[in-house]
Amino acid sequence: MLTISVLLLQFLLFFHPVSSSPLSKDESVCARTFCGAGRECVSTDRGEPVCRCLQQCDLSERWVCGSNGKSYRNHCELHRDACITQTKIHVEHRGHCLEKPTKADVSPIVCFLSDRDWMRERVIQWIQKEAEDLASNRSAGDLLQTYFQTFDDGDSQLDSNEFLRFLKHNETALNITYSDTLQTNLLLRSLCVDALIELSDENADWKLSLTEFINCLTPTYHPPERKCALKDEVFEDGAETQMECNKCVCACGNWVCTALTCNGESSHKNTVVVLYDCCICSVSARCCVYLCNMYFRRASG
Repeated sequence: MLTISVLLLQFLLFFHPVSSSPLSKDESVCARTFCGAGRECVSTDRGEPVCRCLQQCDLSERWVCGSNGKSYRNHCELHRDACITQTKIHVEHRGHCLEKPTKADVSPIVCFLSDRDWMRERVIQWIQKEAEDLASNRSAGDLLQTYFQTFDDGDSQLDSNEFLRFLKHNETALNITYSDTLQTNLLLRSLCVDALIELSDENADWKLSLTEFINCLTPTYHPPERKCALKDEVFEDGAETQMECNKCVCACGNWVCTALTCNGESSHKNTVVVLYDCCICSVSARCCVYLCNMYFRRASG
């Protein structure tokens, strides 16, 4: 009888399931334990209930979009991923996530120093050639004086519009082309004229007197180059910085920025903001006049 009992005990021990892991499911232990979405209750080797991330979810397809922009096959997969990554993810909407359009890298249209100097070079060469072709012994300065009187509206000052008419009257000879797009080319020409006026505008009225006009187009005239300042730092022409969602570029000594609202929509596709040392335009008439000229020229163009 004793022998039979020993054999029966060995048989029971041999066939008793032994857990290969310290964690195993035990419905009786986990009966009163709630683990939350994406988790399941398991029993430790000591018989204590613990929560862990689900090993797998069912294969049902009820797609949802998570707040992290990722699509999940069902709610279970979303909560399981939140558990594994230890992040908070909620359902944004049913179905797959919609692809968000990539934001275009919008840059302001600017006239760089190289663009301005190239325009100035073209005009100087044209004036010199025209002076040489004339039968009389007129100098380039005399010819510039004649053009100044021709395009001046009578106030003895040449503004940007009058300067543009001066360039346009001999379009073929100058051939000032910056872009294949007509609108962009006209805009860049306008900006470079503004930069040329600023170059030799000694009294800061955004108009050129006869002397300033001749100086501007004299090869030996080399005014000091301006750089862009920001937070006690100096930046070279072409440098870039970011102001919230807008890109700013250093061009001819001024910060020129796009004018996008921060949700990515543009208030006007060609509108730019120019940041001068004055920062706030109300404290500088020069700053205000320039901004108004630029804005209305673009709005009308």
